[in-house]
Formats: sequence, structure tokens, C-alpha cells
Amino acid sequence: MRLVRWTPDDLVRRLDDVVTVYGEAMGYRTDLLEARRGYIATHVRRPGFRAVASLTSEGHLAGFGYGYLGASGQWWHDQVHRALDAPTRQRWLTHCFEVVELHVRPPAQGHGLGAGQLRALLGMAEGDTTLLSTPEADEQTSRAWRLYRRFGFVDVLRNFHFPGDERPFGVLGRDLPLEPPAS
Repeated sequence: MRLVRWTPDDLVRRLDDVVTVYGEAMGYRTDLLEARRGYIATHVRRPGFRAVASLTSEGHLAGFGYGYLGASGQWWHDQVHRALDAPTRQRWLTHCFEVVELHVRPPAQGHGLGAGQLRALLGMAEGDTTLLSTPEADEQTSRAWRLYRRFGFVDVLRNFHFPGDERPFGVLGRDLPLEPPAS
């Protein structure tokens, strides 16, 4: 398995694979995946865009992650902004790298790919803080929640409902830069 940094063109070139991995990891319906394809393709043009991918020795996509600097006028940023009080907005959203997607194909999960992708992505990120959202789950059994807690993410907003998704989400944050792993 190789972890590689992706340019915006790399991600767009592999968009079919990205959408497939996203769908498998999130369990979303096909019609929703087609809508996400368009969003993902536009995200590559956002300021501070960074992306990584985990590729098998045959070049198949096993996982990916990307993010960018959040700003007013971006859907996710504006949803979270409205839900937070002024001091919390100031603390977390002022110069924030948003981890927009971080996914690993279910058969490849549990082997450190997500941790490697998150470490690489946050190591390249601009910003003073980073935020992400993840579906609410049992923190003891959810691989995603355990990963984010290991990386020092704390609760910013819990049981939040984004329009168009019936599931509650947690919005988690941590300060940047990410400390390098201990040698």
C-alpha cells in the first residue's frame, strides 16, 4: 500500500473511484452519490485544498482524504457557523482547515490506512484549527470515532443534523499544527 499526495487534477482524474470508495464507506444510496460527484469536483478549487490517497500495489484506490480552508459561503461551514455561539465560532472557524472527506474501503479498514491518511492530510493543512463531521456512533466500537479521539479531536457540536441527512453528526475539532509522531 502506498500513501500519496494528490493534486486537484489527480482527484478529478480518479473521481469515479473516489465516489465508489465514498459510497462504500458511508453506505449512501446511488442517487446521493451522483449528487456528491458534482460537489467533490468543485471542492478541488477551494483555497488550501489538500488531498491524499491510499493506493494498492496495483494502483487501486483503497482510501482517500481531502480538505480545504473553510470560508463563509461554503455550505458545510455555513451550517456549522449557524449552529455555534459567537465565542465557539471565533475559536474554531476563524482560520480553519475542514477535513471534508476521509474514507477507507470497508475491507481495507482496520490496518492503519485512515490514520496514515489523516496524519498526512493534517500535516499538509493550512490553518490554526481543523474541523470535521462524522455520523454519531458508539465511540468505543466506531473505528472513525476511535481514530479521531486518538488524534486529539474534541467535541465542538454533537447530535447535529445537516439538511438532507436524517442521521445526527458530531462536529469535532483540534488545533493545528499536528505534532509529528514521536520517534
